[in-house]
Amino acid sequence: MVPVAKNSLLKFTKAILYFRKHNFKKILMYTAFLHTHNTMRWIVLAMAVLALYKSWTGWKGQKPFESNDNKIGTFFIASLHLQFLLGLALFFMSPAIELALSDMGAAMGDKALRFKLIEHPLTMIIGLVIAQIGRIKSKKAATDELKHKNAAVFFTVALVLILSRIPW
Repeated sequence: MVPVAKNSLLKFTKAILYFRKHNFKKILMYTAFLHTHNTMRWIVLAMAVLALYKSWTGWKGQKPFESNDNKIGTFFIASLHLQFLLGLALFFMSPAIELALSDMGAAMGDKALRFKLIEHPLTMIIGLVIAQIGRIKSKKAATDELKHKNAAVFFTVALVLILSRIPW
């Protein structure tokens, strides 16, 4: 296990040094996944904005729910699922998570470790679930207006949650 220090910066530095010393290939993979996860964030946000625009204008403009609206919702959900899988891989590779799991009490007292261990993953999963529910309800709705409305409301709530926990 990673030795635990009192200062969170010192803890994180020790974790990185331990990580680099014991598994160089793992740090390379972690870095690649981290960069991919960071880049994928912008794709998710672009798809969210596009899906929200189509659903809100479709709902308020009383437009028919077309196959293009369906595809945009699908691409938004697909991008969220891919981002989730990348984040899940990162979670299990992260030296910060390894450190936090070695001393949960200290990790809960440290804002940065608590964010990486609990707040970010949990909020993102909730956002993903809400977006997925909205997609399912949108597909199963009886009218075009209800399809757009379900997508607009659920995608908006999901995006607000996601934006609240992105580490800018």
